[in-house]
Amino acid sequence: MNKVKALFCIVIPIALAFLFNTKLGNMPPLLKFLNPFMGFWQNAENNHFMFNHKAKIKGAIDKIEIVFDDRMIPHIFAQNDHDLYLAQGYVTAMHRLWQMDFQTRFAAGRISEVVGDKAIEVDRYQRRMGMVYGAERSLKGMMADPKAKEMILAYTEGINAYIKTLSKANYPIEYKILDFKPENWTPVKCALLLKQMSAVLAMGSDEFYMTNILKKFGPEVTKNLFPDYPFREDPIIPVGTKWNFSPLPIPKTPESFTQVQTGEVKTAQKVEGIGSNNWALSGTKTASGYPILANDPHLDLTLPSIWYQIQLHAPGVNTYGVSLPGAPGVIIGFNQKIAWGVTNVAADVLDFYQIKFKDSTHHEYWYNNKWNATSKRLETIKVRGGKDEVDTVYYTHHGPVVYFQKPKYGRADNVPVGDALRWIAHDESNELMTFYYLNRGKNYNDYRKALTFYTAPAQNFVFASIDNDIAITPNGKFPLKWKDQGKFILDGTDPAYDWQGWIPNAQNPTVKNPPRGFVSSANQSSTDTTYPYYINWEFAPYERGKRINDRLSVMKKANLDSIRLMQTDNYSIMAQNLVPALLPLLNNEQLNATQKEALAYLRKWNKRYDAHEIAASVFEIWTKRLSYNIWADEFEVKGIPMRYPSRDRTVEMILKESDATWYDNINTSKKETLADLVNEAFKFSCDSLERRFGPINKDWAWANVKQTNVPHLAKIPGFGSKVLQIGGAKSTINALSETNGPSWRMVIELGKTPKGHGVYPGGQSGNPGSKFYDNMIDTWANGKLYDLFYMQNPDDKSGTVISRLKISK
Repeated sequence: MNKVKALFCIVIPIALAFLFNTKLGNMPPLLKFLNPFMGFWQNAENNHFMFNHKAKIKGAIDKIEIVFDDRMIPHIFAQNDHDLYLAQGYVTAMHRLWQMDFQTRFAAGRISEVVGDKAIEVDRYQRRMGMVYGAERSLKGMMADPKAKEMILAYTEGINAYIKTLSKANYPIEYKILDFKPENWTPVKCALLLKQMSAVLAMGSDEFYMTNILKKFGPEVTKNLFPDYPFREDPIIPVGTKWNFSPLPIPKTPESFTQVQTGEVKTAQKVEGIGSNNWALSGTKTASGYPILANDPHLDLTLPSIWYQIQLHAPGVNTYGVSLPGAPGVIIGFNQKIAWGVTNVAADVLDFYQIKFKDSTHHEYWYNNKWNATSKRLETIKVRGGKDEVDTVYYTHHGPVVYFQKPKYGRADNVPVGDALRWIAHDESNELMTFYYLNRGKNYNDYRKALTFYTAPAQNFVFASIDNDIAITPNGKFPLKWKDQGKFILDGTDPAYDWQGWIPNAQNPTVKNPPRGFVSSANQSSTDTTYPYYINWEFAPYERGKRINDRLSVMKKANLDSIRLMQTDNYSIMAQNLVPALLPLLNNEQLNATQKEALAYLRKWNKRYDAHEIAASVFEIWTKRLSYNIWADEFEVKGIPMRYPSRDRTVEMILKESDATWYDNINTSKKETLADLVNEAFKFSCDSLERRFGPINKDWAWANVKQTNVPHLAKIPGFGSKVLQIGGAKSTINALSETNGPSWRMVIELGKTPKGHGVYPGGQSGNPGSKFYDNMIDTWANGKLYDLFYMQNPDDKSGTVISRLKISK
């Protein structure tokens, strides 16, 4: 008996020690996590927040001073470029190490190493999309350039110097919850981060649906419902702009174009990008006589923030703005002479090719009338607590064949089976030099030179300078395509379907100092139909761009406030167009009391998606349901993935085609009219709101329906924001949805001394225990901006300094 007791006394403590020090499912190892000396308690303090601290970094060439202002934004003063990027890497890791690590692990398909086999399909998808392959090729381009190589190696050196200072006790809290440790940074991780941005901004792919629609409805209906240019547009490059170049000959469209087949796979419909905005006003329209530039790129909102604010100062450069944690330089910002910003172009630079294989070994594929060898890339996925998985990915000259069988991962639903992916993100590139030259730019010529280095993701680069020049350029490396090449799945056996070269960079659409006194973009069509090249057949709907241009056209003596208020403008051009057309179709006699009350709100509505507006909630659900009523019966067919016609085409039909055949529901014996669908959708909207919130009351307010919040990057409960009571919608300048919106709002007033203003929904620190984790969210939600402390030297007294870090070699 005593032996049994003794055994229990030994076994139970060992078992408990094992249990409490082992990660079980989603639970962190409790003893480690609760340890007062090394666990999460250590993260409740601002350990990274050190007053007048000194550090020695092996590799620093000269002394470096980093000044932290009262929002914990670092202002780096270095004596040379190497030290500037070394310090940028060091300080970014100090605030955002876990975020940098997690984002690049995700891009590389390495999440299973941390969380086990539940992430295998996520990792497989990233590997099969060629993310690491693309990053390796991109890195090759960067390392071939001496300046880019210096930037990336110094930045990497700085990150690793910070990692070396860490003990287990001061690991970021997510490492403790997920029970893993930081690993050394490598240059390929910088490239991976840029590839991940390319993937996010590729906006999905529609050629699968379009191919099926073409097969089901034929070319005439397809062309009618999916036109190559919207019926209303206010393009980025003003209508009538002359193209002062001789275009290259356009490749001939193959005769077999309409006979392409599609894979048998259910696909997820491409979601409309929620929308970024940028614009620049000439000094002729501002109170100061100098240009004002504004930018608010819209992305998925996360804590920690996508962006990291920073100022970089060294001989030849003094730039302030936001960087991507994990990449050197300032991506969006300003310096003494110029300002710049970006929005997504949505260029068609991702195509799928149907491949004909010789047999099930996939060793050879038919192309150009002969069998050609595929190449193999072995992807080893390490799995925590399990065996490594080795995945073989076959590559054709187009790129990787992503899947041979239907994928098990939801995000991969839009990838056709047996097709090869041709994607610009797989090409050698060196985007870092674009930002190197913009950070140091002095004038329009420097801006144009910087853009020549840029490949992907294609962006509308807006520009303003102290010389009173303004410009905008939809810019990237665009393939030279025949019209609609990539609108449908392409034939991988015929060389005529390949990309046939590139649009010369100098012939990308651009405009400088247009007569109207401003330039702008909101992801709409890049040009009118006179531009000789094909960039894409469909862009974001025109409403945001139209509202921006309407407001800027009449603006005089613009100042910071007029631009700041415009960034949070909630007026909907879509509502302006549709409400007068839909209200007369409602049958008042058939509405119940709640529905009549909702109608009264709509009749008085000012067409603004403000936080408290009840009519905005009713209209949003009403129009979504109406679109479903019009298209679902024809365009939702089991086993044949398709998409609906665009919002633009739907609005055009409602306004101009009152008896279109599409209003009839083919699944009923009755012949429905537009009025029938409008009435059903209106009742549906009111009923769904009533079920959720009860009879009409303040809970029907738009902010309450929309539920905007900023979640944690890894969706760790409790680390995200509260629900924010703010307005905005997809069709307004202030384009906001539940977790997507303006990731950085910036307004730059150029002048003898530039004045910068900006905010993002988060904070500088990635530590949820820091007061700098989410301290800017309320300012952002209220539509306010902070004045940016643009320092001229380390002892500049024009702002508040709370801490200094001096680095020596």
